Amino acid sequence: MFIVYVLKSRRGGKRYTGFTNKDALQRLQEHNSGSNKWTRINKPFDLVHQENYDNKTDAIKREKFLKSGQGRKFLDEILRP
Repeated sequence: MFIVYVLKSRRGGKRYTGFTNKDALQRLQEHNSGSNKWTRINKPFDLVHQENYDNKTDAIKREKFLKSGQGRKFLDEILRP
């Protein structure tokens, strides 16, 4: 099982999109503990969206889509308060 996830920074409202084969909440904890440079600078984060996929290829395609212009518009629509 692979998960595509979207995090939102409490600090600046920026989003981070990624995929993993770990539990999404475990990955959130890793990002909040500073697992990579960008998330270390923009932490803390909240998990705002996740999608489950059976294979890595589909998860990577979805992650790339969500990072595109159309994907960002989609996320703006579904994450609107």
